[in-house]
Order: sequence, then C-alpha cells, then structure tokens
Amino acid sequence: MELTQSSAPATGRLPVGVYLLGFSLFAMGTAEFLLAGVLPAVAIDLDVSLSSAGFLITAFALAVVIGGPPFAVLSLRWPRRTALVATQGVFAVSVAVGLLGNYEILLVTRAISGVAYAGFFAVASVTAISLVTPDRNARASGVVVSGLSLAMVAGGPAGTLLSHFTEWRGGFWAVVVLTLAGIAGCLLGLPAGPATGQAATPSVSRELTTMRKPMLWGIFAITILTTAAYMITFNYLAAMLAGITAVPEAWIPAILALFGVGAFAGLSVGGRISDRRPHFALLTGASAIVVLSVVMVFAVGHVWAVVPTVLLLGIAAFVLNPAVYGRVFAIAAEAPTLAGATTVSAFQLGISITPVLAAAALTQGAALTSVSWIGAALAVAAVPLILLDRRGSSG
Repeated sequence: MELTQSSAPATGRLPVGVYLLGFSLFAMGTAEFLLAGVLPAVAIDLDVSLSSAGFLITAFALAVVIGGPPFAVLSLRWPRRTALVATQGVFAVSVAVGLLGNYEILLVTRAISGVAYAGFFAVASVTAISLVTPDRNARASGVVVSGLSLAMVAGGPAGTLLSHFTEWRGGFWAVVVLTLAGIAGCLLGLPAGPATGQAATPSVSRELTTMRKPMLWGIFAITILTTAAYMITFNYLAAMLAGITAVPEAWIPAILALFGVGAFAGLSVGGRISDRRPHFALLTGASAIVVLSVVMVFAVGHVWAVVPTVLLLGIAAFVLNPAVYGRVFAIAAEAPTLAGATTVSAFQLGISITPVLAAAALTQGAALTSVSWIGAALAVAAVPLILLDRRGSSG
C-alpha cells in the first residue's frame, strides 16, 4: 500500500522511510567531508600537487551547486523511489570507478557523484515531506538533514581514520558499501508508486513558475548566509584549537564532535518548533550564531570556555535548518522538487564560499579569529531578510 501524507500517523515517531533517507544522506555526504582529511595522501599517491588534489573537492562542490536543479527537472516525472535508487546507484558506481582510475578519472567521477548527491538530496527532502502530515514537514526535513550533519562530524572523521589504516581509498570503499545499504533500505522501506504526496501531476512549467517567486529567493539567500556564518568558524575550528587554545591534538576531534552533538540537539528542537513558528526558529538561530561567533573570538583562548561555545554553536546552527526547508516547501507547496534542489545548492554554496571569505581576511594578515567575526557579520546580514520574509508571509 502506498504511504502518503494522509496516511501518515499524526503523532509519535516519524515513518521509518524518513530515517532511511537520513541514513542514505549520511552515507553519501561522508564522501564530501572525507576527502579533506586524506588530501595529502591522495596527492602523493596520484602524483599531483596538493593544489591539484584540492580541485577534487571543488569539482564535487560545483557539481552539487550547478547540477542539482537541472537534474531535479530531468527526473521530475520519475517515481521518487526510482529517482532515489538511481541517484544512489550512480553515486556508488562513480565513487568506485574513481578509486580504480587515475587523477583525471577521479576528477570526472567526483563531479558526477556531486550531481548524483545533489539529486538525491533534493528528491529525499521532497519524499520525506510526502511521508508525513503537513504539520510535520519541517521535522521530517530535519531528520533528513541530520544525515548530513552526522556525515560532517562523524562520517568524515571516521572515514579518515579508516583510511589511515587501509590507505586513503579504504574510507571511500566504506562509503560505497554504505550507499549500497542505503539503496536496499530505500527499496524495502519506501513506497514504489509515482511521486507520492504531490497534489498534482509533476509539471516543468509549474516548477519554473514557482522559482520566480521573490520570497523563495529570499529563503535561498538566508540559507547561503546562515550556512556560511557557522561553517566558516567550524572549518577553522581545529586550527584555532591547535594554534590558540593549545589543546592537545588528541582532544581536538572530541571537541569538534561536540559541534555534532549540538547539531543533533538543534535539529531536534528546530524540527519540532519550525512547523508552527518557522521565523522564531530562524531568528533565534541566526541571532545565536551572531552572539556565539563573537563569544568564540574570546572563548577560544580558554579551553573551559571554548568547549561549551562549540556545543552551543552546533545547536544554534541547526535550529534554523528545518525552518529553512519548512519555508521553502510552504512557498513552493505545489511544485517543491526544483525548489528543494535549489535549497541544496544554496547550502552547498554557503559551505563553498567560506574558504574564499576566510582567505580574503587571512591573506591580509588578520588573526585566525577573524573568521568568527566574518561569521557574525554573515548572520547579521541574514536577520533583515528573515524579518522581510516574516512580514511577507503574514501579509
């Protein structure tokens, strides 16, 4: 029997399919964060410079940003389970082929896997909300996004550790295995029918018309700004802990993991309040990022202060993520697929611009803590956009 919004239970746990989608995103997302940890080994093994190896990260990121929305349009009329399985299959094959080839092949397959990853993320988000009642859309989206946060704070580091024992390819082979497990889970745990939960037959023209809504692009801008706001501090946190806090190297992964603990707490809280009060979640998260980014500048000099700050920053960062999806699917309720794919691109763009912003400051001789000041400024810039969206949605 096909599971739709109307058949999902109104209370209690979310359907198992939502959690399966979160697991699959964890498996695929791990490949994004794993490469940074093994980049020197990749450069040596493939006999390329470290900067050339860095293009492997760029290829994946650009493919996610650029490739997701077109794929969403192309796959619009596919049954959602077919699209989910197909994207995971392409992802697993491209990762495996890349591991067997040279640098050029790996570069191409990283781009292909990035498009597949973006396509899966977008369809997974829409599928998750089709499995629940409308009053739990943000909560279901939060569970799916939690797979990405787990990949960032656990999957990447764990894969890096595995690669140190098995050479750098070992972690990526684990990603292939986990992705295949995700395929099996989707086949067993998701309905097979066409595009469940949609109010109307999928339409490219309707999707494109929806994308013209100015409010939707306001949410995309909020997504880019807030994602960059917390990721710029997280990306340079290890360097600050080592160079400023002077934490023993063995303790740095544990402190970074606190960000992940906070992320799960934030997703849980944000998912529960965002369906009813999305702008409260957005404003609370953005404002807390501003405050905690400033606190980080001073707390990083003291281990007793930086530890709780990292935890709280993780909570603040992910309180607002379910609200972002809640607003996107509220604005694009009749045609959510392309809007969902563009949201994924906005998240990835927010992550991708942080090295550029940090380099602009650090190459001018600014202190390492300047990245947190930049994060605070980005979050401040998001606040008026959130207020504007709140006014527009109530008008």
